Amino acid sequence: MAEQRGERRPTAADGLLVVDKPSGWTSHDVVARCRRLAGTRKVGHAGTLDPMATGVLVVGVGRATRLLTYVVGADKAYDATIRLGVSTTTDDAEGEVVTAAGVGAGVDAAALHREVAVLTGDLLQVPTTVSAIKVDGKRAYARARAGEEVELAARPVTVSTFDVLDVREASADGLPVLDVDVHVVVSSGTYVRALARDLGAALGVGGHLTALRRTRVGGFDLAGARTLDELAAQADADGTLATLPPADAARVTFPVRELTEPEARALGYGQWVPASGTAGTVAGIGPDGTLVALLEDATRRGEHLARPVLVLAPA
Repeated sequence: MAEQRGERRPTAADGLLVVDKPSGWTSHDVVARCRRLAGTRKVGHAGTLDPMATGVLVVGVGRATRLLTYVVGADKAYDATIRLGVSTTTDDAEGEVVTAAGVGAGVDAAALHREVAVLTGDLLQVPTTVSAIKVDGKRAYARARAGEEVELAARPVTVSTFDVLDVREASADGLPVLDVDVHVVVSSGTYVRALARDLGAALGVGGHLTALRRTRVGGFDLAGARTLDELAAQADADGTLATLPPADAARVTFPVRELTEPEARALGYGQWVPASGTAGTVAGIGPDGTLVALLEDATRRGEHLARPVLVLAPA
């Protein structure tokens, strides 16, 4: 039975969806569609993608939305195209042109790769002005679009990979420009648009992003992603939208601890259990294969134990 607006589908099981977001859709648009497909309003996403961007958007359904906080913090991989020679108000193709210097003989391969290397590693990056960062309680993009001057503080990010895949000569309204295809792997909170802006500025010609595709968020990549049409077709065929169970999602996001029955029961009551001996957050999987809780080692009254930081399967 095809989806109709206003029709309530059977509620999907708690879990995650790995969506291949289409261009022109906001992340909120995707969540709204997934709410209808999943038959519940308890749906959220991990890590906003701009409308222009496509690719991996991790969506949580039901109690699995509580996992999204941890998914957001994972590293992310992108394929992008940077246009050198033109800068815009938004640092991407959706903004108005600010400068149009074009690209002359001064931008050669050596200069390009030198500045790419400078923008690789641990950086202090000034976020793009049109961002979702709040300034005095109001989103930066809302202030910028209202004509306000927005100054954002630089913050530490890590660009672990910044590879140039191809460089092509092109023309923008008769102006000679360079289109640079890149692959980047970055820490959470890094703006690829800002990398395009900063690369263009370093080369003295300006730059902005013309294409962006997110290929991976943590352990979730395009190989496991489905388009919205594919999700709808599956839900129509099976009657209920299929989700990735929380335990399966946790296995690609965290180190795993296989729990005994007494440990699973104790964690279900929010009690502490013997230490895992693993730094960071650990997924506690019960004997029945369900995700019971996320754990972190800590010291309590001089004893080294594991405390539940998120209980997914309460007793």
